[in-house]
Amino acid sequence: MAFNRVGVVVSDIYFVDPDPHPGQEGAERGVRLELREFERGELVGSIYSSVPIRVARPLWRVDLLESVSSSPGSLDRAHHHPRLHNWNPGRRVFVEELSKDPVGWLRGRFAAIEEVLDQAEAGPVDHADVEGLRAAGPMVVAVVEQLLKDVAEGRAGLAPAESGDSVRSSWL
Repeated sequence: MAFNRVGVVVSDIYFVDPDPHPGQEGAERGVRLELREFERGELVGSIYSSVPIRVARPLWRVDLLESVSSSPGSLDRAHHHPRLHNWNPGRRVFVEELSKDPVGWLRGRFAAIEEVLDQAEAGPVDHADVEGLRAAGPMVVAVVEQLLKDVAEGRAGLAPAESGDSVRSSWL
């Protein structure tokens, strides 16, 4: 979901990091949400053609993750990255509410979206983007809630058929 220059992308995810953070070894599954910059391209066809859109630089990331060895729905590795450096995440920031009440925490972040964008050092953000993100918050949260349910019930966040020491299965 994109507005003028900023939008939201959400996906389920499964990965194995061969160089994990201490105490976070083993496969992880869950839901990833990112605020991203979006770039509009020039029309390729007629005035009625679809507009090329590039999902560009990430600004903020929420990883609602759990270790595969834990109980479904534990979210024992849920964290967020208040700021990303180019395309790479900064340190994992663990917030207790992310594991206990991820939907409520996320709802609160969308209600205070200007704060999120300021912490992300997103730079000047169009008023329409801010208002669009805030208004879309309940819809985005509903999608995340459904994906979390799908992960807990084994329909999403699944390991690929072939895996190795390093695995990343997701759109994000």
